[in-house]
Amino acid sequence: MQSDEQEQDALKLGYKIWLETTGKAFGKGPCDLLTKVERLGSLKAATVEMGMSYSHAWKLIKGLERRLGFELLYRQVGGVSGGGASLTPQAKELMRSYKALMREAEGILDELFQKHFSNFF
Repeated sequence: MQSDEQEQDALKLGYKIWLETTGKAFGKGPCDLLTKVERLGSLKAATVEMGMSYSHAWKLIKGLERRLGFELLYRQVGGVSGGGASLTPQAKELMRSYKALMREAEGILDELFQKHFSNFF
């Protein structure tokens, strides 16, 4: 039988990285939301999949656009085929850059974690 100390989960590093201007301008949550909008073609569908209210997502997008200084979404108002949303070129570039930053940061942070905490495993 293992002792309580041996049953503990392995030590790991936790962190959050976001971009700021006059407040939080972009991070994992908004990136996930935009990724879903791109895949689903709709802000409403993305909010349903994420379990987020549409009004919260709308306010989030508008606030991000204000802080970033550019639009993130093209919005199509409903009609015969219904409404929808698609990403602006700036939003696609922002997401690409953020995801690349995160991949690189994760690798570097993992190396630093191993370097400084390997004696705890």
